[in-house]
Amino acid sequence: MNIPTLSELTARGETPEILFWVGCAGSYDDRYKRVTRAFAKILIAAEIKFAVLGPEESCTGDPARRAGNEFLFQMQAMNNIQILNGYGVKKIVTACPHCFNTLKNEYPELGGHYEVIHHSEFLQQLINEGRIKLTDTTAYKGKKITYHDSCYLGRANGVYEAPRAVIEALDADLAEMKRSKTRGLCCGAGGAQMFKDAEKGNKEINIERTEEALNTGAQTIAVACPFCMTMMTDGVKAKEKEQQIKVKDLAELIAEAQGLA
Repeated sequence: MNIPTLSELTARGETPEILFWVGCAGSYDDRYKRVTRAFAKILIAAEIKFAVLGPEESCTGDPARRAGNEFLFQMQAMNNIQILNGYGVKKIVTACPHCFNTLKNEYPELGGHYEVIHHSEFLQQLINEGRIKLTDTTAYKGKKITYHDSCYLGRANGVYEAPRAVIEALDADLAEMKRSKTRGLCCGAGGAQMFKDAEKGNKEINIERTEEALNTGAQTIAVACPFCMTMMTDGVKAKEKEQQIKVKDLAELIAEAQGLA
């Protein structure tokens, strides 16, 4: 895929419509790389002029701050802010709610002021504007999909309707879990829990959440976060349901409905 970096566009005297913030998972996690590619294909098909930072992008510092290493967070954040401000970046779109929350709510206090949009909101916007053409409407028509709310997207930032609007655009049957929206249950990875061993208890949180998803009878579990993707996929595997139940990001669902997958 021929995606320009911001430095390449700047050298040509061009300015992108958006900066696509890929994030650590979107860059390095083999499963979430597929989401990065799917979202990039959607942007190209919609004729959005975008760029990535490429090797100039580093972690936002979210895991460091959640784990209590404020010094490391500020080092990583200041480095990113210096680069973003140097390019005069105004609008950022990211598929990771953790990056979204940090860039939007925590960078301003350090001098990083940007319009930050989660990819679920951007996808809804493109669908509403008619810039996304869903050519393969049979892909998910009438099929049951359940959506898992990411904590950093939902409770932390109040983004509940955009992901659901994207699913409804597929003409799918949205089956809500018992705990959803403001009452949604964490997948178990947030707050840097992803990087530590589980504490003693009767059941892993991701297993509890996966059971709720399976109880809806949905064939697809839709997510909008790389951490949720990992935890829900692991939960489905633990239940030995990976052949029947698929865990997919919103961008993958839309890309499939566009015939881009």
